[in-house]
Amino acid sequence: MVKNKNWWKEAIVYQVYPRSFKDSNGDGIGDLKGITQKLDYIKSLGVDIIWLNPVFESPNDDNGYDISNYFDIMSDFGTMADFDELLLEIHEREMKLVLDLVVNHTSDEHHWFKEARKSRENPYYDYYLWWPAERGVPPERKSYFDEKGNAWMYNETTDSYYLHYFSRKQPDLNWENDDMREEIYTMMKFWFDKGIDGFRMDSISLISKDNTFPVIDRRKFHDIFDYYAKGPSLHRHLHEMNRKVLSLYDVMSVGEGSAVKVKDIGNFVEPARQELDMLYLFEASQIRNECKADSPESGIEYSLITLKKMFAECDKAVGEGWPTIYLGNHDQPRMVTRFGNDAPEFHALSSKMLTTFLLTMRGTPYWYAGDEIGMSNIKFDHIEDYNDIDTRNHYYGIKSTGGDTAKYLELQKQIARDNARTPFQWDASEKAGFTTGKPWLKINKNHLSLNVESEEKDKNSILSYFKKMVLFRKAHKCLIYGDFRLVDTKNERVFGYTRISENEKYLIALNFSKLPATFYADIYLNNAEVQLFNYETAPDVKGKEIGLRPYEAAIWKI
Repeated sequence: MVKNKNWWKEAIVYQVYPRSFKDSNGDGIGDLKGITQKLDYIKSLGVDIIWLNPVFESPNDDNGYDISNYFDIMSDFGTMADFDELLLEIHEREMKLVLDLVVNHTSDEHHWFKEARKSRENPYYDYYLWWPAERGVPPERKSYFDEKGNAWMYNETTDSYYLHYFSRKQPDLNWENDDMREEIYTMMKFWFDKGIDGFRMDSISLISKDNTFPVIDRRKFHDIFDYYAKGPSLHRHLHEMNRKVLSLYDVMSVGEGSAVKVKDIGNFVEPARQELDMLYLFEASQIRNECKADSPESGIEYSLITLKKMFAECDKAVGEGWPTIYLGNHDQPRMVTRFGNDAPEFHALSSKMLTTFLLTMRGTPYWYAGDEIGMSNIKFDHIEDYNDIDTRNHYYGIKSTGGDTAKYLELQKQIARDNARTPFQWDASEKAGFTTGKPWLKINKNHLSLNVESEEKDKNSILSYFKKMVLFRKAHKCLIYGDFRLVDTKNERVFGYTRISENEKYLIALNFSKLPATFYADIYLNNAEVQLFNYETAPDVKGKEIGLRPYEAAIWKI
């Protein structure tokens, strides 16, 4: 059992992608006023914290993750007055607001970089990472967003190359520069003094670089991206950030653990280290994409056994720290498409099953807006439909080398980030109640049947089930703080576990397969009380044996 209780451990985080949530002025782009208009809906879900993707001033090369001014709001989203109103309204509804902190890099249109690229003598030059041309070809560094893989970009004025782990319009900051770090801390305090309640820290594991830029030992780092999270000063920087900023406020911090391995989570979140409160990884999506099915008979396209093992290892790896739980966000496709089944006969069942999973696991759940109504991948057929720089750059890179672009587009129907960025589906009208103008990204046609308006009227809808699960989690602290233990670990179709506290014990059984399954509990369930289930009738129980229908979920109180 957890000894130290915190508000962010008991909370449910609701992630809003501002561009896609609600457009208030008809320009086809979601905005801050639109979010304010829908706060009563968010409150009705029972969630506690709203996390906004970046709303800062930006030329929008990477949908706001290329910030040109940390102290102002992107005009697409409104004004600082609109932000202040949103923050006030969130707090009046007794919810909290978390913003995205993007400090691995800035936009190349940020004041710092405009100055830096003028001269090597400019004081801002050292705010970024450079390789002088006289030293020859820069050492190998790859870009996440460049199919050709080069993370260096030549700047003629300074006759040097700047480093960009992401887009060439996102130059990486030099965290070894004391003045730069102090400016970052000043900026963070500005937003905390405004009253925000925390930061989600983008790519925070990548901020430290070895500025001598040694040749990477490829025997140790077969994947060069693994090297990026091993910066020599990473934990020193995070500890300093905690000491100088985070510890001064009653706020939460969660880092995006790009390239971090499960075994290393504790180095970020153990309370004694005084760095971050939480960290989330990409292991679940990697298992979904890369780990083959446990057997042809599992009815699952990936290895559920590996997924279960990963979550169990994460739970242990945090030590005295605190885990995070999520299956979808703005960088991942829709969870029902990837981990459930968006075919009509299984869509609602599998979505409810995944809801049960996320809200009964130990850790703070991170919920992506739209998953509560079962939004699914849009599966674009043409590259022109995509907005995402990652998808587009890789497509044109493949095309330039004569590669198979049709195969690539077919894969993107499953994994592209824009699948999660389509406009929120409020109703069955032509533009889904999102806008009166032309939406910035196409709206999924299934909004005609899959939308908030229709689901709020249906007591058996995905949305109604989500609200019921939220209330159940909050009513039983065992599901928040109780110990987590896997049950029937080698089961290829069922994810089963117990949650145990001093006074309560629950058994959760989740069939992740499109096929029926048998689950073996470690206790007799004849007298156990079924609390929640996603079919019209409860599962069949015989002693320790449970029969589960496709995508069936159930919770027993022991």
